[in-house]
Amino acid sequence: MASEPQDLNPSDRSDSNPSTPATQPTATGNWWSRLPKSQRENAQILAIALILALVIRLFVAEPRYIPSDSMVPTLEIGDRLVVEKVSYYLHPPNTGDIVVFMPPAQLLEYGYAPDKAFIKRVIGTPGDVVQVQEGRVYVNGQPLTEPYIAEAPDYEMPPVQVPQNQVFVMGDNRNNSNDSHIWGFLPKQNIIGRAVFRFFPIDRLGRIKLEASSR
Repeated sequence: MASEPQDLNPSDRSDSNPSTPATQPTATGNWWSRLPKSQRENAQILAIALILALVIRLFVAEPRYIPSDSMVPTLEIGDRLVVEKVSYYLHPPNTGDIVVFMPPAQLLEYGYAPDKAFIKRVIGTPGDVVQVQEGRVYVNGQPLTEPYIAEAPDYEMPPVQVPQNQVFVMGDNRNNSNDSHIWGFLPKQNIIGRAVFRFFPIDRLGRIKLEASSR
């Protein structure tokens, strides 16, 4: 005689009590893996963009703002520039370059903050002899042709020779510039980069004049 089917133990039946929901699977993985794929992709793109921006700013180029009139008329207060950094990995600064730099020790002694950047034009490189006499700047005995300055300097400076690994810098607004004729030579390691392009204001957008030549 066939045996009758045996009931399951009520505790073993998942449907024995309609009010008890079935057990849900436990979520696994970290918060990143639980994000939708589109959000993970957007986050990765943003992270890459931020890293690239940081690398470019540190090693390639960065924007700078002109806060003073020491480079008038070449650069005016409020001008915004692109300062490129690659050139000086390949060669030293050249005469005529407009450089952005951190203050050397002489300026720190005068009370300037170490993070206050300056911008000036390179007039002399290592070995050059720079002099200011009768309203003219001389390099190695030759007067510079400088159509970019605001006015002729109204001061005199005896001949000085630029040491190795340093440069002599001056503002184009010669009579209103805190530069090498006051505080001395600029160590090359203080140079951040070279100003090459003005991107604001729009009506003055373009490359920056860099020449400084002797007659």
